[in-house]
This record gives sequence, structure tokens and C-alpha cells, in this order.
Amino acid sequence: MLTFAFDTGASGGLRALCLGAHADDIEIGCGGTMLRLIQEGIITSVRWVVLSATGERADEAETGAARFLDGVSDRTVILERFRDGFLPYSGAALKEFFEGLRSGSTPDLIFTPRRDDLHQDHRLVGELTWNTFRDHQILEYQIPKYEGDLGIPNLYVRIPEWAAHRKAELIVSTYRTQADRTWFSETMFLSTMRLRAIEARAASGFAEAFIARKIVF
Repeated sequence: MLTFAFDTGASGGLRALCLGAHADDIEIGCGGTMLRLIQEGIITSVRWVVLSATGERADEAETGAARFLDGVSDRTVILERFRDGFLPYSGAALKEFFEGLRSGSTPDLIFTPRRDDLHQDHRLVGELTWNTFRDHQILEYQIPKYEGDLGIPNLYVRIPEWAAHRKAELIVSTYRTQADRTWFSETMFLSTMRLRAIEARAASGFAEAFIARKIVF
């Protein structure tokens, strides 16, 4: 199996843009990867954007960002109030928001939902990411759900055991409004990473998987 490392360049650290349709999307999709890359000093600057976060969910999203970005001094957390489940019907306003994101600092690495995710909100965010950022490394993360659409990833990040358990514990302890959902448990988050570890031959027993549609060497 061929492996590669992120090139941090002369800056000594990467600037990441993390995009989530809902509070907890980013943590579920790439939380272990973020914990690892931050701890290793590979990611040193983060813009963390949640498009639908109101009320208690906004408080949880802010707490989640703070916990996962611990150790990152250069960070910006943006919480928007688009209606959950209705993002495609706010298309013009959402498109304007994405155009505004492009005017900020240029990210080296972008994490976003899959462009062919079966949830309409996730799918639109993935599509707008590609529409907006034309010369960037985009990694599309996966969100387990009822529809069973995890797909076939082509890029894996091996996750240290500590980061896998930290991810699962932080999500469950932060997003208490989701506690009544049958799928929302540490066991589910850990088992998803276990499955990807088999595919990635991860010695730790944990990995996260992404769709990388374009990679330039």
C-alpha cells in the first residue's frame, strides 16, 4: 500500500477549512483526523464553519469546535443559522455565503461532506465546496446514516487509538441533544473507524476515510 504525508511547506503548518451542514457533522466526519493532525502540528490554522446551528445546537457546536481545536491558536469558528433540512431551498443565500468564504484566507486543506451524500444538506455543501474552491485539496468526509451511503473511499487517515477514543467521547459528551437517537453512541463512532482500519491496514485499529477526487503530486 502506498502512503504519503501532508506537505506543510515553508509555513510549517497547514491552514484547514472545515465545513459542516449541521452541528456535529465535522466532528463525526473528520474529528479523529483533525485531532491527529493538530496534535502533530500539521494543521496550525483552522476555519470551522457550521451552516445550521441554532439554540442549544449552536451552543453544542461552539463547545465542540473549542474541544476539537484545543491547541490551535489561529482559529475562527463561524456558526450560521440556515434551516436544518432545508439548505437546498436557501440556495441563493447559501451560494452568497460560500462566495464570502472565498474572500478569506486561502486554505491548504478543505474538509467537506461528500458531493454524492444522500442527505440533501450534506450534498449541497459538498457541491458548493467544489463550485467555490477550484484550486484546493478537498477531502470529502462520510456521515453514517439510515440510508447506508458510506460509499467506497479512496483516501484513508490512520488514527491513533487515543484520538479515536477522544473523538467518540467528545462527540457523545458534547452533543447531548442527540442522545435519544439510536445510532448516536461511542460504539457507533468507534466501529466506523474500526471498519475503515481494516481497509487501511491501520495498526492502531482505527482510521477515517475520505473521497479525494483530485490529488496533484
